Amino acid sequence: MFRNSNLITGIRRNMKNYLMPMADKLMLRKRFLIEIVLDTLKSEMGMEHSRHRSPVNAMVHVMSCLVAHAFRPGKPAISLTGRQIKAYP
Repeated sequence: MFRNSNLITGIRRNMKNYLMPMADKLMLRKRFLIEIVLDTLKSEMGMEHSRHRSPVNAMVHVMSCLVAHAFRPGKPAISLTGRQIKAYP
C-alpha cells in the first residue's frame, strides 16, 4: 500500500546518520509552518468534526475548511519555487 512513500524525520541520537535529499531537508525546515496550519484548521475551522453520515459530506466539510483557510487574511505561507524543490523520480 505504501511502497513508494518516504518517512521524513529529523535525526536523533539513537539513529544512524545518513544523507538526506535536499527536498526533504527543506520540507523539514517548513514543518513548523505546516503544523501551525493544521492546528488552525483543527481548532478554528472545525476540521476535527467526525460525525459525518457519508463520505461525501466528510469531503465537503474538509473542502469548506480549506477554502475558509484560503480566504483567511494573514495566514503563514511557504514559498516553493521549482528551483528549490524537485519531486522524486
